[in-house]
Amino acid sequence: MAEALTQYKLIVLYMLDHVDFPLTNTQISNFVLEKEYTTYFSIQQAISELVDAELIRTESTHNNTCYYIMPAGKETLSYFPDKISAAIKSDVLSYIEENKLTLKQEISVIADYYKTTSQGYAVRCQIKDNDRSLIDLTIAVHAKEQAEAICSNWKRQNEEVYGYLMDLLMN
Repeated sequence: MAEALTQYKLIVLYMLDHVDFPLTNTQISNFVLEKEYTTYFSIQQAISELVDAELIRTESTHNNTCYYIMPAGKETLSYFPDKISAAIKSDVLSYIEENKLTLKQEISVIADYYKTTSQGYAVRCQIKDNDRSLIDLTIAVHAKEQAEAICSNWKRQNEEVYGYLMDLLMN
């Protein structure tokens, strides 16, 4: 089991090392589960141990956790170049190549909310291109349900909202 867990950790590190943006827990899990490399619980254990060992770091919102490889993770990966089979490496690279735009878009559109001191909520909606903000909009609402609805709708309608604001503000 320890050998298998090491393999799963190396797969996660390999994935994160081959993208120039973070990956979400869902993205990593979906890849591993689609390829039937392991179970959901095993990949979650591997990810958790990588975080605990500070080989990857996280950024979390209410509905998502993104993972970034740390220098120590890159170094660890370099110690085990032959521990990941050529077939698995090929699967990872193909998955990234085939899904790069979708993967990147999923982490480029961000919506989160937090409770304010005035007993309301602030909803922060963002579109990022790499580390550059294209839009960063914070909206005050009264109820948690409103905040959750805005977050959900932002994920689906961000392009329309951005386009509308640009048209409105440019004319």
